Amino acid sequence: MIAYVTVGADDIARAKRFYSAFLPALGYGFKEGPEGLSYALPVEPGQSPVLPDFYVKPPFDGRPATVGNGVMVAFEAHSQKQVRDLHAAALAAGGIDEGQPGFRDDYGPQFYVCYLRDPQGNKIALFSSNPNEPGRDG
Repeated sequence: MIAYVTVGADDIARAKRFYSAFLPALGYGFKEGPEGLSYALPVEPGQSPVLPDFYVKPPFDGRPATVGNGVMVAFEAHSQKQVRDLHAAALAAGGIDEGQPGFRDDYGPQFYVCYLRDPQGNKIALFSSNPNEPGRDG
């Protein structure tokens, strides 16, 4: 099981604006500290954490943050409408479009997705595969 994912950012204020435009709508809580941004799903008392947590931090080595070629982090939305709404919110908060919301021929008929780059260039996907919504073929 993946416990956490970290992406690098040189400008934490810009990253905060971008990620706070959609992660809270997906249920993530937020904390900011001197080491960067932390987003985690809430944990009920007596329950195990819902993983993975998501962190945005300056690189520990002090050098500029870089993006990984082929690296992408995907977040699950509740509906196709939420994918569209959060895509728009992320763009308004400084994100870069990498693929408008919609179905992709290479994926299953219920997989509705959009792709973004955060202000640092990290690739993010927002998707829904809600079986109660219309699929690609219907």
